[in-house]
Amino acid sequence: MEFKHKSVLLEETIDSLMIKENGTYLDGTLGGGGHAYEVCKRLGDKGRFIGIDQDADAIKAAGKRLEEFGDKVTIIRNNYCNAKAALEEIGVTKVDGIVLDLGVSSYQLDTVERGFTYKYDTALDMRMDQRQSLTARDIVNDYSEQDLYRIIRDYGEDQFAKNIAKHIVAARAQKPIETTYELNELIKAAIPAKIRATGGHPSKRTFQAIRIECNHELEVLRESLDDMIDMLNPGGRLCIITFHSLEDRIVKTIYREKENPCTCPPEFPVCVCGKAPFGKATPRKAILPSREELEENSRSKSAKLRVFERI
Repeated sequence: MEFKHKSVLLEETIDSLMIKENGTYLDGTLGGGGHAYEVCKRLGDKGRFIGIDQDADAIKAAGKRLEEFGDKVTIIRNNYCNAKAALEEIGVTKVDGIVLDLGVSSYQLDTVERGFTYKYDTALDMRMDQRQSLTARDIVNDYSEQDLYRIIRDYGEDQFAKNIAKHIVAARAQKPIETTYELNELIKAAIPAKIRATGGHPSKRTFQAIRIECNHELEVLRESLDDMIDMLNPGGRLCIITFHSLEDRIVKTIYREKENPCTCPPEFPVCVCGKAPFGKATPRKAILPSREELEENSRSKSAKLRVFERI
């Protein structure tokens, strides 16, 4: 299956990067190379692009797509939380722009055996990096009822989280839950029929929650942003596309802290801690998809782009 993924907020991200033709750019979530291709197109002879992804299929697809740009492109298989060390290994300490597109690719969702989607019956997997040992099956069968409840409530924002967790734990006491359809049936049974009839697919929120937990998505994001901002040259920009309110909240909070890192008590007339701002969010608010994009690509519905410019 070809690695296809329609890049969300593509024009807005490329415009926000303000690409310099001889600059150095990093895409920490390379995917199929949609954002990457547009960045590389704008680079001159001395421009450089580095793409990072933990998914072997993405690396292969992006390598093929970016082939025409030759030596300007370096692709690394890793998690973007290790970007600083990975770039130092190839002699790069500073970049002029960074893109993080935190969505799951269409390819990952549509490749049945990856187990990301509730639409097909397949083994519960959901690993973005298949070298990782923890799978969705492990979470569903081994986590305590309390932990399942917390994950589904917080990461899936599902009002029936408690009941879903209870149904999972009762079912697995009889036999392990192995497939996406087995999990689907349990979720369906835990949600009132009236809600199921109107609220979209009943499994959507729980599957999202398990995927976020399986890939440690929120921890990775939280632990990476200091490094990302630190790697930017003055005037360099960090563009992050989120698809979940918790991701967006992390980005917004860290941008705010980096804009105003001062730890002095509010009653102090002047700052004595000496912590200077690193930059600013620009624009102040998140950039949202256009009406045309929403009509063309339903997966852009919850997308938000936030941009931080380094001083």
